[in-house]
Amino acid sequence: MNYPRVCVLVLSYNGKHLLPDALSSYLANDYPNFRIIVIDNGSIDGTERYVRDNYPEVEVVRTEKNLGYSGGFNLGLHYAFDDLGADYSLVTNNDVKVDKNLIAELVKVAEMSEKIGFATGKVYYFNHPEILQTVGKSADPINWNGEHIGRGEEDKGQHDEIQERFFIDDVFTLVRKKLYQDIGGYDTTFFLESEEYDWQARAKKLGYKFMYTPHAKLWHKESMTIGKISPLKMYYDARNPMLVILKHKSPAFFRRYFWNHFRRDILRSSLISVKNGDFSLALAKWKGFFSGLKWGIQNRRFHLKHFI
Repeated sequence: MNYPRVCVLVLSYNGKHLLPDALSSYLANDYPNFRIIVIDNGSIDGTERYVRDNYPEVEVVRTEKNLGYSGGFNLGLHYAFDDLGADYSLVTNNDVKVDKNLIAELVKVAEMSEKIGFATGKVYYFNHPEILQTVGKSADPINWNGEHIGRGEEDKGQHDEIQERFFIDDVFTLVRKKLYQDIGGYDTTFFLESEEYDWQARAKKLGYKFMYTPHAKLWHKESMTIGKISPLKMYYDARNPMLVILKHKSPAFFRRYFWNHFRRDILRSSLISVKNGDFSLALAKWKGFFSGLKWGIQNRRFHLKHFI
């Protein structure tokens, strides 16, 4: 039986304390042809030495500075596909614990068609192991990238069919080599947040499909590196989805998105932050919003025709 070569890419920035669950559970996978690579993204907590001392079967690729989510993973993707000749790379967070069948089940669904560019599965909350965080994303007529399917639901088998998804989260995503050869990796313009959204938008243009399998399961500790709510996250949440729309959708679509984004994501959330006394979050939102507009103007993506 043919077992395509898989490289598991674990990105970690000062996340040494998170690695035992991730590395131990990936190492316990029953797939016969994979290797694990930790991308130490400029950490100063001794991640590289810790991995080499405690997990000698795991490789470490280190950067001397934080390249962001997109830049860090791009280094790993290049190493996996171009240097090691992997057939697939599994992009995965460091704050996870995985089922022993995860790699095998992702490969199984990806091998169904050469047009399957990404494959993912069930993501549960780590502290609530029967509650779903995401099983993919739906389409949205205004935001394009819709809400997480299944979020907050107790898993009672309601999402137990292998299905195509419109978009997916990249808490863990199996990536086909041919897709990487066709469109490259993440766009480092995004640094972090919405980088997978843009990557998948580019893949859509070439007809690649995104598949979900219920048989690949992972438990996620969620936002352990940058926090669920932080000025850094607020900045990029305000900026980066706007960039994706500017890059890939029509002026008419952007116009609808822009006013909804301004009212709900910028104005309303800023007022809530101010009311709660957290001016730093409100300021970060506005900075991100204006940074997105600036990017659009500088890159000739944002014009008056978006509002005429």
